[in-house]
Amino acid sequence: MTGFGRLAFAVFAFTGLAVAQQEYVGRYDAYVGFAYLDSPRISLGEPGVHAQAGMRLRRWVSMGFDFSDSSGDASLTPALLPTALQQQLGAELGQLTAAGQIPPGYALRVPIHSETQTYAAGPQFSYHRWKYITPFIRPSIGAIHETATPHPGDPIAALVVQQLAPSGKKTDWTGFYGFGGGADLNVTKHFAIRVQADFVHDHLFNDLLKDGRNTGRFAIGPAIQFGRDVSE
Repeated sequence: MTGFGRLAFAVFAFTGLAVAQQEYVGRYDAYVGFAYLDSPRISLGEPGVHAQAGMRLRRWVSMGFDFSDSSGDASLTPALLPTALQQQLGAELGQLTAAGQIPPGYALRVPIHSETQTYAAGPQFSYHRWKYITPFIRPSIGAIHETATPHPGDPIAALVVQQLAPSGKKTDWTGFYGFGGGADLNVTKHFAIRVQADFVHDHLFNDLLKDGRNTGRFAIGPAIQFGRDVSE
């Protein structure tokens, strides 16, 4: 066989594998894996765990529940605060500097540890016409819960934290919206490696943060499908 013939045969074989349909599409779907939440607006990265469970209503659409639990560290600076709060803190710090209680050039920075849980439910749309890969997309609509615990590193920061979070931490709930998608890399008819990403917008702690933030969640892990074959 000539080189051109071998190349043509390889392309034909690959095309045949790519377009081969999945012989089994299970009624139920479950996944658990590693997740990483990235909120660049506040320089917050949070590794954690991500879980999903769903039921297929048709071959191409499922309804399911999505949960993730992550934690990480960031820093609160005056630039992130609402304008009125920035002006209030600036005036207070200016008075302390004039009184010699703060060294010139002092920059307020409060390290914060964040713990975040996300909850979502809704449809997912999948394409099962390829045997070895199942791409999917979904709307991302749900709620997010976050607990921020400040760890001030100096007396001035501790004084500011006492004003902003008298209990020693801040907790908030809010809704989010966005979109997501990814693909299952099918190892067997029941088992796959799922790779996915979601991009959402929320405005947690709107009494302390002047702007909402965009968050990306990147996740990977094993997924299984089981139950009656809905492709029949």
